[in-house]
Amino acid sequence: MPWSSSNRRAELPPDWSAIRARVLARDGHQCRGRMRDGSRCPTTSGLEVDHIGDRHDHTDLNLQTLCSWHHKAKTRSESLAARRRRPPDRRARPAESHPGLK
Repeated sequence: MPWSSSNRRAELPPDWSAIRARVLARDGHQCRGRMRDGSRCPTTSGLEVDHIGDRHDHTDLNLQTLCSWHHKAKTRSESLAARRRRPPDRRARPAESHPGLK
């Protein structure tokens, strides 16, 4: 996530570095993402701490360690689901029927 275009860092608690270190240690400094075969992702570098649910809940139970690939995949999936839940844009013009089909 590019922090330059986001205010997410400002939403984190002042002791975020301690929380992050605790979660990384709890997860054994390894991604908790799953591979296609169901095994745990072996990545141990470039790790990020992800909010499982509510992004304002910074409790250990709501945090997990993910590699950047699994974090991006999770974010992409959540973004797509949110867009699908959104009602269609009411400002959009209705589709016009083809003049030869009238």
